[in-house]
Amino acid sequence: MKKHLISTVSVIALILLVMLFTFAKKLSSDESFNDEFRNGYQVFALSIPLNLSFAGEKVPMNNFDVRESLDRELLVSTYFQSQSLLVHKRANRWFPVIEPILKKYNVPNDFKYLAVIESNLTNVISPAGATGYWQLMEAAAKKYNLEINEQVDERYNVEKSTEAACMYLLEAYKTLGNWTLAAASYNMGIEGISKQIEIQKQNNYYNLLLNQETARYIFRILAAKEILEHPKNYGYKVRKKDVYAYIPTQRLSVDTSISNLADFAISQEANYKILKIFNPWLRKNYLQNTSHKHYVILLPKKGFTDYDYIEKHFSNDNIYSPEDSLRFYITESAPEDSVSSTN
Repeated sequence: MKKHLISTVSVIALILLVMLFTFAKKLSSDESFNDEFRNGYQVFALSIPLNLSFAGEKVPMNNFDVRESLDRELLVSTYFQSQSLLVHKRANRWFPVIEPILKKYNVPNDFKYLAVIESNLTNVISPAGATGYWQLMEAAAKKYNLEINEQVDERYNVEKSTEAACMYLLEAYKTLGNWTLAAASYNMGIEGISKQIEIQKQNNYYNLLLNQETARYIFRILAAKEILEHPKNYGYKVRKKDVYAYIPTQRLSVDTSISNLADFAISQEANYKILKIFNPWLRKNYLQNTSHKHYVILLPKKGFTDYDYIEKHFSNDNIYSPEDSLRFYITESAPEDSVSSTN
């Protein structure tokens, strides 16, 4: 009996020792993990730039509200790393398309960042129905000469929608008197901004009390500009081979109907998917054109979708500069070729 009691006590003691050891080990493991986390994971506050401008207009960085508003948008964009990296990659392909159009219409180059915050340089549709890189509503798009119907929606055409956005911005600038207010009106409307100027007796964006979305709007543009122009300051290192290369295109002029776009693509040594990627404004698999309207269909130059081409032009580890892509775009742009098709 005594031996049995001693054995039982010994077993209990052993179990308690094992439990104590396991708990101590777990505690030690957790403490080690927490120490590693504290020492290895760091999130930095950002240094706010002292001198900023938008479209040649100075940002009043001595204003505490301006600094804090910009700080918010820089933090949101900097630490949304996946989205910011994607925009940086896409910008290499699309800024060279957008920039010459802005220049043609005498709209400041900084407005390319408006397209960034509107769509992240993708053909998206908002809940309200705004569409494309420039997020144009149907009524506004038609006002500025874009075609929208069952077969064609030119809001998806980056070149034509950029032209429509330029026409709007020129009208807004003429009415409101400066580019910053014109940019804000892209979100709130010319009439909306004009009304607030009248009520508040202020014609400076940074002095106006506006709805939250418009109040953040210019600061989101400024944050996009700052991060894309100075990526290393915000922890981004993007090499030339990391960005999306601009793909040179051939421009096919069409003034006839196309009964089957897949057949048309094959006749041009392409395929339906490629044709749609380069011409998302074509909304059906055919184009009825009884009025013989002139359309331009883009297709990549032969061989220029191959990865070998991308490797040839963007294969080194040097840090990417937007000017690299722009120079290449100007060199490789091609005139239109006429194509007659009834297939």
